[in-house]
Amino acid sequence: MWIEEVKTYLINANILQSADRPRGRNWVFTKISTYEGVEGIGEGSGWPEVVEKGIQEVAGALYREEPFHTERLWQKLYRMLHAHGISGTVRGGVISALDIAMWDIKGKQLNVPIHTLLGGKIHNRIRIYGHADNVKEARALIEKGYTAFKCGPNAETVKELREEFGYGVDIGVHCHGEFSVAQALSLADDLHPYKPIFLEEPTNPDDLEALRWLGQRARVPLAAGERLFSKWSFRELLETRAIAIAQPEITRIGGLTEAKKIAALCEAYGVMLAPHDGSTGPIAEMANLHLLATCPNLLFLEHRDRDVFWRREVVDGVIFDQNGHLAVPDKPGLGLTLNEEAIAKYPAAPYDRYRYTYEDEIAINRRRRGVDG
Repeated sequence: MWIEEVKTYLINANILQSADRPRGRNWVFTKISTYEGVEGIGEGSGWPEVVEKGIQEVAGALYREEPFHTERLWQKLYRMLHAHGISGTVRGGVISALDIAMWDIKGKQLNVPIHTLLGGKIHNRIRIYGHADNVKEARALIEKGYTAFKCGPNAETVKELREEFGYGVDIGVHCHGEFSVAQALSLADDLHPYKPIFLEEPTNPDDLEALRWLGQRARVPLAAGERLFSKWSFRELLETRAIAIAQPEITRIGGLTEAKKIAALCEAYGVMLAPHDGSTGPIAEMANLHLLATCPNLLFLEHRDRDVFWRREVVDGVIFDQNGHLAVPDKPGLGLTLNEEAIAKYPAAPYDRYRYTYEDEIAINRRRRGVDG
């Protein structure tokens, strides 16, 4: 089986005309076609507009390659991009999109789901967690069967949620890496009585020593990893012994080939898996389901309960959540196919379409003071 063609698709995933990134939220999908007519699809992330260009530039290196050789081709792509420096958004996104697509081809050609190729199912369904910053939003999730969600970094909010819903639900707190170690420790102390299941990315992800310091003192579980890009960066994170929960982003770390290795590293360190999935599209979520079905250290998967309505149009085969879970698919490959007619209706908007909602340090510090009371 030989690779004949690689195509990319940049898709608008942002409804509003304001956004927290310069071109709004977009998805980048890829499709690999073979001479034999089998097609595989994948998704990259991090910086979709630039990742798409990267995919286009390396696509020629896959011509007449055999897509079953995922490990060798992962290494080929990784080394092709070594001159760009340490792995980051672009390299990680490019490899992720192409790697996922090749695993999809393998599953379709062998007529088995990807999780069979990754070792077989341990779990038949995956628990998901949503996003809720107040009682009303949390109640809407709980009424749908959710048993977990996360909110912003405010101890008073968590207190209100606990008073309303008790301790039968898991509540995480996400911080986007905005706090100093002193602020993060203060927040962790304030949250401790309300038993959050995690405090996510409390300090700058570039500063592992800050996280190590916090991990030695905080009395709540810490989570991190969504902005890391390889098994090497996860090894360094795990060696801090600071985190209880890892949050790899499958469209940034190098796809399924790298994700399986990171999952094994986490298992060896006694760290649970709760992959980041909040900004990605339906292909990434399906890839996560196949991976997590095989992982003994699964905790849950982030899920975007409210998303653009065309999420279920641009690919066929999207799985709907039921009672706070997503069923593990059993169709060949990922279990998805692209709907190119629908994709054409939602092109990425130009740069000047959006008002970039940039926050400077003054605004961030004002919010921190609000959190700290």
